[in-house]
Amino acid sequence: MANSSAAAASRCRAGGPAPSPTGPVAASSGPANDVHPVLRRTTAPPAALDLLAQARAGLDEAAVLPVPNERYATAHLAALRTAAAVLAARGRPETTRRRRERIRSAWEVLPEIAPELTEWSALFASGARRRARAEAGIPGAAGSRDADDLLRDAAMFLRLVERLLALQPTLPQARKERPDAG
Repeated sequence: MANSSAAAASRCRAGGPAPSPTGPVAASSGPANDVHPVLRRTTAPPAALDLLAQARAGLDEAAVLPVPNERYATAHLAALRTAAAVLAARGRPETTRRRRERIRSAWEVLPEIAPELTEWSALFASGARRRARAEAGIPGAAGSRDADDLLRDAAMFLRLVERLLALQPTLPQARKERPDAG
């Protein structure tokens, strides 16, 4: 074990430490040629991470709800929180007064902020009226299959957004040294 840490220390001294994606030098990062030279954000802002956690909890709750209307509404709300996490991470204030005064749904703004999520936005926007009916308790607003399908879609959307916003770039791992044979 001591040999591998000594070897790592000599690699850091020889080639200089690699820049960390988040700023100052990381102790275990390896040679500078191991990383992409462009610094990247490694996680989403705290507000976005909190929204993602709320969305995850909402999906867990929706999965056990027996009433389809409740399951549908809760899953749709989880998808909305997921979209809000993207807006919290990437959103910018509106530049004109006219646009600031106009109220727009998250599903309308999301494609402007994250064009790669346009189809997801359209899918969930199309379910907004059904969600409102389901929340109002209108019998049959959402059937069991509708609720289950939306729950699966919202879970997939959440996983996609988590990868989009929160994952750290994977850096190459240092090779492990073989123990001496003799």
